[in-house]
Amino acid sequence: MPIRLYRVDDRLIHGQVVVGWGSRLDARRYLVVDDDLATAEWEQELYALSVPEDATVEFRSVEEARKRLPAWREASEASILLARSVETMLRLARGGLLRGERVNLGGIHHETGRTKTLSYLYLDEADRKRLRRLEDEGATVEARDLPGSAPVDLDRLLS
Repeated sequence: MPIRLYRVDDRLIHGQVVVGWGSRLDARRYLVVDDDLATAEWEQELYALSVPEDATVEFRSVEEARKRLPAWREASEASILLARSVETMLRLARGGLLRGERVNLGGIHHETGRTKTLSYLYLDEADRKRLRRLEDEGATVEARDLPGSAPVDLDRLLS
């Protein structure tokens, strides 16, 4: 249970995540799963500036994250795992790796081809299919921007 939040948020580390969720969950580690960011040192430095001084941050590719997931779950410090896209979270979950976990959709912003689902969530048809596949992999998917907000389950979200 040391990973207290699995979140899809295209902004990754920012105020809502650090202040809203991180303080509520007493997060001491932020795990960013993103293939491009895993090798972009200067971008990592920018994101790390948003992390509190008493917390750490790791940037890993999906394949590295899949290997490290068991150890992350057993670690003593509370963590938040972040992915920029539904596709990335689905790649992480394949083979049932997130079975029984709750995946939070926290911020997917407008882009061409996406339609507004909630004020903070814009999805295209491919993402809708990926969300169903994520559920098929055994994860529970819900949308929720902040801890005090009411969660929206996947059926309501996609209806």
